[in-house]
Amino acid sequence: MHFLDQAKIFLRSGHGGPGAVSFRREKFLEYGGPDGGDGGKGGDIVFEAVPGLNTLIDFRYTQHFRAPRGKGGAGSNRTGAGGDDLIIKVPVGTQILSEDKEEVLADFTEPGVRTVFLRGGDGGRGNASYKSSTNRAPRQHGTGWPGQEMWVWLRLKLLADAGLVGLPNAGKSTFINAVTNAKAKVGDYPFTTVRPQLGVVRHQGREFVLADIPGLIEGAADGAGIGDRFLGHIERCKVLLHLVDATANKPVENYRIVRGELEAYGAGLEDKPEVIALNKVDAIEPAEAKKLATKLKRASKAEVLLLSGAGGDGIETVLDRLTALIAPTEPLGSPETAEDEPWSPV
Repeated sequence: MHFLDQAKIFLRSGHGGPGAVSFRREKFLEYGGPDGGDGGKGGDIVFEAVPGLNTLIDFRYTQHFRAPRGKGGAGSNRTGAGGDDLIIKVPVGTQILSEDKEEVLADFTEPGVRTVFLRGGDGGRGNASYKSSTNRAPRQHGTGWPGQEMWVWLRLKLLADAGLVGLPNAGKSTFINAVTNAKAKVGDYPFTTVRPQLGVVRHQGREFVLADIPGLIEGAADGAGIGDRFLGHIERCKVLLHLVDATANKPVENYRIVRGELEAYGAGLEDKPEVIALNKVDAIEPAEAKKLATKLKRASKAEVLLLSGAGGDGIETVLDRLTALIAPTEPLGSPETAEDEPWSPV
């Protein structure tokens, strides 16, 4: 399944149906009078957040959504049928933005939430409603109120408890593969990850969702590399796991680059709790790893954990720290039950 986290769509709610012009024609009734019914209401545009969806790819192929209009009124004071509501299903975590992307119009953070986004137009009045003491045989009627229409942007922000950040080739994909059953692509070249990945971590009888986003480089906030577009997927994370490559030429400088891009992006990312891990320590001498950790601790003013995502060293310590910073969740139960639970990665 292809991943798409932004889509522009057109919405239009249904127009109201026209009212009827009708007069009673009954045997033995001398004065019939008007009996035209009102038109039906147009259909609403309704958004619903549903579980199980994790991409907006469907909106690449269907970009125009129009709700049906109401039916016209009829004689015998019969009101026209209302147009059916058009229900648009979106993944949990979807935001609806204005066409200029300056305003958030709706935000779906929980499954099952429904929102009437555009209301359908009301039906027009039939000629029976125009009858008065001075207008006994009205022939005017309402044509129905028009529906609403607008272009909007859909933006998906994945819901995760913890987010992985770091430069390309910091070992983020290797780590998420080691602690979850995600199948992130791993390669010995930059930008192996080109789309966000989600995985469920089960640790100490608890579980949390971990998100891996494409690596950042200096200038990402200005569009360099893949840019900072995918940082929106970790805006809702409670904690960030910052992986620093111990085999890089300047690990401390790499840490500062990523922190600078988080601050440039804003949205509170720079203020989130952060767990710093010096990754790939199995590829260097232990003394060198401790020396680098000391330098990184001095630069970040925070504790630095030693980690090897490929070898498994330090993973338990990192997960302990993440679990402690994430709000407690319901226990998973027995390990056998947890193993049998089906889960489908992104």
